Parts: sequence; C-alpha cells; structure tokens
Amino acid sequence: MPRIQQLPDHLINQIAAGEVVERPASALKELLENSLDAGSQNLSIELLAGGSKLIKVIDDGCGIAKDELPLALHRHATSKIRDLDDLQKVATLGFRGEGLASIASVSRLTLSSREQGSDYAWRVDADNGHVSEPEPTSLSQGSTIEIHELYYQVPARRKFLKSESTEFAHCSDMVQRLALANPGVQFTLSHNGRAQLRLLAGDLPKRAAAILGDEFVASGVQVDEGFGRLRLWGITGSPTLGKSSRDAQYFFVNGRFVRDKVVQHALREAYRDVLHHDKHAAYCLFLELDPEGVDVNVHPTKIEVRFRESQAIYRFMLTSLKKALAGTRAGTIPAGIDPETGEIAAPDSSVMAPAPAMTPKNYAEMAYKQGNFQAPPRVQAPMAFYDTMFADLKRAPGEANPSDSNSWTPEPTLSFNNETPEQKLAPAVPAGALMPAAAISPAATAPSRASDSETVPPLGFALGQLHGIYILAQNAEGLIVVDMHAAHERVVYEQLKNALDLQQMPTQPLLIPHVFAADKHDVATVEDHAATLAAIGFEISVQSPTQLAIRSLPMLLKDADPIELAQAVLKDIRTVGASEVLTGKQNELLATMACHGSVRANRSLTITEMNALLRQMEATERSGQCNHGRPTWFRMTLNELDKMFMRGS
Repeated sequence: MPRIQQLPDHLINQIAAGEVVERPASALKELLENSLDAGSQNLSIELLAGGSKLIKVIDDGCGIAKDELPLALHRHATSKIRDLDDLQKVATLGFRGEGLASIASVSRLTLSSREQGSDYAWRVDADNGHVSEPEPTSLSQGSTIEIHELYYQVPARRKFLKSESTEFAHCSDMVQRLALANPGVQFTLSHNGRAQLRLLAGDLPKRAAAILGDEFVASGVQVDEGFGRLRLWGITGSPTLGKSSRDAQYFFVNGRFVRDKVVQHALREAYRDVLHHDKHAAYCLFLELDPEGVDVNVHPTKIEVRFRESQAIYRFMLTSLKKALAGTRAGTIPAGIDPETGEIAAPDSSVMAPAPAMTPKNYAEMAYKQGNFQAPPRVQAPMAFYDTMFADLKRAPGEANPSDSNSWTPEPTLSFNNETPEQKLAPAVPAGALMPAAAISPAATAPSRASDSETVPPLGFALGQLHGIYILAQNAEGLIVVDMHAAHERVVYEQLKNALDLQQMPTQPLLIPHVFAADKHDVATVEDHAATLAAIGFEISVQSPTQLAIRSLPMLLKDADPIELAQAVLKDIRTVGASEVLTGKQNELLATMACHGSVRANRSLTITEMNALLRQMEATERSGQCNHGRPTWFRMTLNELDKMFMRGS
C-alpha cells in the first residue's frame, strides 16, 4: 500500500483550481474582485477566444508593492484578513488568498503593478508554478494582469471548455453582475479586438438600464426598506413584465452576487399573488447587513452564503417586498414613462435617488466605523393627487361646487348582481368594515381631449362594455381597457384578505338555506372543520348523511353561486387541511372564493357599476394584476391612437 505523503504546493494549487477556476469566467471574476477591492474606478477587460487564450484586466487601483508581487501568487497569501475575527466579518469581495495561485498553476500569468505613490512599476511572471523575480516595467498607477492559455498544462480539463461564444457569454454575464454591484465604476469589455460593452460610471438606474433595459427601470418598483442594521433596496421588476427565464435576476448581499435558497423563496412568495405562474420576476436588489451576520466562507466560488438569522432575513425580505409590490395599483403610471406619449424616458436621478458607492471599502467603513447603513432618499409614489381628487369626481363636469371644502362622504359600494338600480345602492358591507368605493353618477361623462388638464381619476370614466368582457374607459391620456372579471377578482380578493386579517369577516345570513347533495367527504369536512368555515364567513350544517345546508355566506361573496362556492371551499379545505388553510394556504383559499364571487364574463354592467369598479381598482393594492398574475388593465395614449390612424402625417 502506498505511504502517506504531503503533496507539493504546485499540485495542491492545481487541485484547488478545479473548484476556484471552473472556466474562464471564474478566473475573470477573481481578477475583477481583486481590482474592486483595490479601489479601482476604471476597469478594462480584454479577452481572446472566450478567455481561453487571453484574459487581461487593467485597473487603476492602489497597486501592489514590489516585494509583495511574488507573494501575491502564493497560496493563502492575502491582505484582506489576518485572523479568525476578520474571517467572521469579511467586508471585501476576496479573502481566501487562493485565486491567483490557482490560476497561475494552470496558465501562464503576468502580473504588473505600480503602487500608489511609487515612482516605478514592477512585473512578475508565473509559469508551471515557477514565479520569477520582480522586473521593472512601464505602467501608470494600478495593476495589469494577463492570463495566457488557461488550462494549457491540464489538457484534460481544457477539453471540457465549451465553444468560444459560450465561454464569452459566461464572461460577459460575470462582468455585468459586478457592474451592477458597482455602478460608480466604469467597465470596458472587448473580445477578439472588438469592443463589446462599455458602461460609464453613474448611479444604479443608469447602470440597470444599460444592462437590463430602459423598460425595466422605467416600469420597475423601487424598494428601500430598513430595519435596524438590515436594509433592502434596489429595483424589482413590474409583475406585468415577467420573464420566461431567470436571466434577469440579480441579488447582492453586501455587494456580492449570491444565489441563496432563503432569498429565492422570499422573492417567489412576494410575487405569488401578482406574477403569472409561468413567468419569473426580474430584479436588481441589494441586501445590506452586518458582515458578522452572514458567512461568505461557504464555497471557494463565494457565490453561496449562509445567514446567521435566516428566518429573520426571510421575514424582513418578504415583508419589504410585499409592501413595495402592494403599491402596484391600477392606473399608476411609472415615474419613467411619459403619460402623454407612453414612451420610456431615459433613466435619471428622478427615477431613483443615487445609491452610495458600492465598493468593498465603503462596506468595511459602514460595518466597523458607522455601525449602520445610510439610506438614500425614498422615492414617493406618483399618486400624490389621489387623496384630493374625489371632490371633483362626485359631481359631473361643469357642475358648481356646493362648498369651498374638498371634504366629502364616500358613497356605498355597488354590488354586481341582478337587483334593481334602487336595490343596488344598498350598502354591501357594514359601515367601517371595509373601505367603500366612490359611486360615479352616470351623468359624469368622460373628459374630452380639450379638457385633458382637468383633474381626472387615473382610470378615467367608463364609456361602455365590449362583448361583456372588457370595460372601455377614457382618461386624460387616452383609452383604458379593463378586464372586468380579473379586476373585480383582485378587488374582492384583497377585501377578503383584509377582513380575515382583522378577524372581521362580515357574513350574510340566508333567509332560506341552500340545500344541496354532498358526498361523504364533504359531509365529513363540514363536521370536522366547522370552526375554520366560520372563520372565513360560512355557516354550513349537515342535513342528512347525503345533504348539506348553507345558512350564511361571506357578505363580500353574497352574489356568488352559493352551492358552487361552498363545494370549491370544501374541496380546498379537504386538500390542504384546516390548519394549513388558516396559515400558509389561506390566500389560495381566498383566491378561490374571490374567483367564484367576482363578476363573470357576459355580465352586463351599467355605467355606474363600471365607474364604481374603476374607483375600487384605483384604491386596491396590487390591482394591476389579478390573483393569477395576469394584467387587469391596459392603456393606449392618444399619440398611439393617432399613429394607428396616421393622423398628422
């Protein structure tokens, strides 16, 4: 049996390279992180053959001293940490001290550097584990590192590299991730002598627009929430612009791009109510916390992290994201879109306030000196006029204002049923239980093109119905098209959630109970889960072994088919269990109830009912999407309509 012996350092470095340097993009990541740690403000990257022939990085950082150049290429040599305490609160991107050594063991490497304040630049070469003595060279302040023929000493590993275009795509993705995390740094990328990417220094909106597109920034939802030393900020995509893949998902922890199950689950849960099931959210979000609260020393690639208080992080993220997405009300036009033309404006500081420079040095200062993170000014929602517009909505255009005060009393919610117009004006909910919507008089006509300057609601005034499915409305900017079933479904769903959270689910007793045939499973569900049914507004009793009687319904769903609704609710409770219904699965049950309780297609609505639904949409959180993530409304500006009919051309 062979005897145990210690492996030579060169072989150890080559073994480590298998994890650290998976492909050219991994080597490029190590070089760029070192440059950012050095405080570089300009980074130039040159690649040949997807990085397999050449990876060259030029920076203007603090540089490396002459006597430290050979040491920089040795295993576990680093300036980032000194002891275990430093390891437990890492505030830099690199810290393991094995990246350059691993790369040098599987390539021909040249490192040139000129330390800040030094009169000379020096260079060292590494080939097959041998590091040369420093030699003088010509270089301005900063460092230049060249990696030639990656894996030329390990031909078996070189065979696993993909095509040139594939490897370059991975390198480009790596550059974009670091560029998003460092918007104040300029990045230039060229491949085979041709410029591929140039990102000027700026703020996050401009950097995100250059990488993710103007539409993402203009229609995105700004997030900026803090709790103690935790802070979540950035841009999360509009639910309407869901992607078919996860390519546009960027999440950073203290400036480091990571993939974490806790984070991904929180994001999925936050979007569950507003994103279609086959779409993925786009986002560029930053989580900042005390470096001692996160362990980045989990994997050599440093793309995985572990949170010390993962449940607290999860709850904080979920609450923050839900709060941000709750503001996606129908009729709200993103700040970066021109309301007149519908065109996307170039992102600037008016869309999102500039963030602090995202460099590791700033992270270290914030973590060890200040003890907290400075938040940029929060962006205000473009709905400031909303609270003051209802006084004008209550009277028809041209009608005199009876008083000088803008205060008014909202009229009761209109119910969507087959009652007479007089009966429809009866209050649908007890006073104070839920927020009522304003009823618009049929005499209130939509604004004309000449009266665009007048204050009108975001969704305007109803004009009519199209095929019993869509509501057509006119506002100051143009035409509004609303899917009435999807919109009413979201309104009812949010009302049910609020009522259940407040434990004030109003019920409607039935004068004559609805008796229907039921199988043994439904009967058993009623007998076992009477308390759960009562909590969500149902009173169902057992009439016989094969019959059930519905004696009361949630008042918000009093116009739904009682038997169909009860059968759907019993099926949901039987499937997931009563305890799950009132905890994690309650929203799914309420979504089922809302779907059965909302106005159906081919239901003829009056102008008054249409306007009441539009006002409810404007006042309801997340009303831009239905419970399944589909959009509830679309807008066509007058300019878009003019182009369709070639007016003015």
